Amino acid sequence: MAAFVAQAQQPLRQSVVIRLSPEDQDRGQNGVQNNFFFTTGSGSDYQNAGFFGQRLRPYLADDQEAIANLNHYRRQKWMYLGERALFVSSVALYGQQVLAGDKQQYFNNTQKAAIGIAAVSLLSNVFITRNTNQHMQRAVQAHNGNLPSARRAMLQRLAPTGVGLGAASTGQPQLALRWSLR
Repeated sequence: MAAFVAQAQQPLRQSVVIRLSPEDQDRGQNGVQNNFFFTTGSGSDYQNAGFFGQRLRPYLADDQEAIANLNHYRRQKWMYLGERALFVSSVALYGQQVLAGDKQQYFNNTQKAAIGIAAVSLLSNVFITRNTNQHMQRAVQAHNGNLPSARRAMLQRLAPTGVGLGAASTGQPQLALRWSLR
């Protein structure tokens, strides 16, 4: 019964326009690593997409480009968690080395390595978080761009703005089409 209900909801999710919260739409490169919030309705009842975007995945299930971008977002988040764990571990190792003996030492070889690992970790954080937010935004844009309503809007932009009939000097009628550049 649950599988039948899930299949019945699937077509509804395919044609839903997804909007990110205004704060999430404005996130740029190197933005905060908070969860995204999205809505599928016209109201402002935003729901949490989850740390890895897992609550958004069912809405994007039939769009391969959107799923690929969401997978990139998830990969970046895993790398972010790994980097944070590495940083905390290296700081803990440094602290453990300081307090290891009777006399506190602040710069032995193990501590030098821990400081180096922490520095590399912080530097890698810049590269990891650089485009993380854009992957989520691209996933939503790809989904919304592949909806039937988006394709219909593209055809409307290609439609002529004016249609008319005219007569040439040969006396034969001619169809006149006009497009305006926007």
